[in-house]
Amino acid sequence: MAKAMILAAGQGTRVRPLTKNVPKPMVPILGKPVLEYLIEHLARFGVKEIMINVAFNHHKIEDYFRDGHRWGVEIGYSYEGVRDHGEIVPKALGSAGGMRRIQDFGGFFDETTLVICGDALIDLDIRAALDEHRHKKALASVVTLEVPREQAQNYGIVVTDANGRVKSFQEKPRPAEAKSTLASTGIYIFEPEVIDLIPPGREFDIGSELFPLLVAEERPFYAQTRFFNWIDIGRLTDYWAVLQRVLRGEVAQMDMPGREIRPGVWVGLNTSIEWDSVQVVGPVYIGSGVRIDPGVSVIGPTWIGHGSHLRAGSRVERSILFEYTRVGEGQRFSEKILSPQYCVDRSGETLYVGDDRTELRWGDARA
Repeated sequence: MAKAMILAAGQGTRVRPLTKNVPKPMVPILGKPVLEYLIEHLARFGVKEIMINVAFNHHKIEDYFRDGHRWGVEIGYSYEGVRDHGEIVPKALGSAGGMRRIQDFGGFFDETTLVICGDALIDLDIRAALDEHRHKKALASVVTLEVPREQAQNYGIVVTDANGRVKSFQEKPRPAEAKSTLASTGIYIFEPEVIDLIPPGREFDIGSELFPLLVAEERPFYAQTRFFNWIDIGRLTDYWAVLQRVLRGEVAQMDMPGREIRPGVWVGLNTSIEWDSVQVVGPVYIGSGVRIDPGVSVIGPTWIGHGSHLRAGSRVERSILFEYTRVGEGQRFSEKILSPQYCVDRSGETLYVGDDRTELRWGDARA
């Protein structure tokens, strides 16, 4: 079939505070890290050898996935860091630089390899993508999606000829200046010879450096336009929108955990809920060990992480509560992402527990 590399060494600065203590690929969707969905998808298509480059909070990824046997795959890791004043600190080498480091170390890229960004949910037909890549005898392929012209400014735009051969790129162009509506999805297919074009020992990026080099040298480099779900969590605002879609059941192969005790309401184990005196309107997931006091309203799409506590008279609607979040008595939270430490609205504005700018009260349910 093929091998795979998942890019997971970035800092995830655009989705902070979600990534303050975890790497971006470990941000949860329905209680599972985004990276886990990617690994499961690769395994379904028989891609069993996977390298992951890591840097910031790398142990969170390594401790969770280990050697990959639980998913029927084999996972290896490549840590990117430097020694600074006697301490080891993360320092990512860029998406292509990380590939070159892996190749120089042990020669992993010895056959066709799928390279995927670790911060998106996809249901790409991997077999079809590999077949097209090989049929065209491509040295490199980039998987693209058609996007509305007015959204071109949010993406790297790929410009091709009539045969799909890549001619140029535009990085987030204004809609009027976009030469194409093909957005790069961060999914690439490479032959081993591509790695030789990457300079060793320094930062090097796939999109801004390797791809222009392939075009300049007129290598067989093609774009594939495919129809599939590609849910990018590039910004903090995307995360809230993605979870709303998932909770509404709009994303295939993402089933709600727990037991559906009434239409659109799923519940985990050992909850304490005064059902006769609360209002719960699905789609809603209520995790294990959650306590919901009398007079509470929960309006979906809403996710309530395990161990959380909604005190009497509070109202939570179209929101995501991470595990062990306590909502204060009589408080109202609408379209928020809540954790025991912070609260983020759908526009990305962040408040922290005890912030004088807000009257909202929430905290850690374990305290």
